[in-house]
Amino acid sequence: MTDTGQQNRPETSSAESTGEGARKNAGVKRGDPGTRGRTTIADGVVEKIAGMAARDVVGVHAMGSGISRAFGTARERVPGTTKSVSRGVKVEVGETQTAIDLEIIIDYGVSITNVAGAVRESVISAVEWMAGLEVVEVNITVSDVKLPDEEEEEEEEQPRLR
Repeated sequence: MTDTGQQNRPETSSAESTGEGARKNAGVKRGDPGTRGRTTIADGVVEKIAGMAARDVVGVHAMGSGISRAFGTARERVPGTTKSVSRGVKVEVGETQTAIDLEIIIDYGVSITNVAGAVRESVISAVEWMAGLEVVEVNITVSDVKLPDEEEEEEEEQPRLR
């Protein structure tokens, strides 16, 4: 009579039957867990990271054009909505790279080139660290300069809710 339990098992060498094979297999690398699957990062995530990083730079007064800020201000007045950190930010996200376009308003009296350089450095650092994407370019458009006396004019122009 033959042992039917042995018929369906793969053949083993004497080294494996003594447990040496199990130890050999324990050292076999099956790949980094980070490479087992796919991570997709949405454009909106990169927009928020870039927007926050750009706003943190001294000399950046606001993000976006006058029209987008006006719509944003109206949207923020609606109960339950939050301030848009991605205003003035557009991105193109690929599998491993991203390109970022920013529209900023700077404070009067600061060096535009220094602020733009600092914004570029801050955005690249934040996106590459947080999202793990290579930033191939950061294009910056300075659409306005905020003058010291403009703040009072902006507050007077805003209609009050009753």
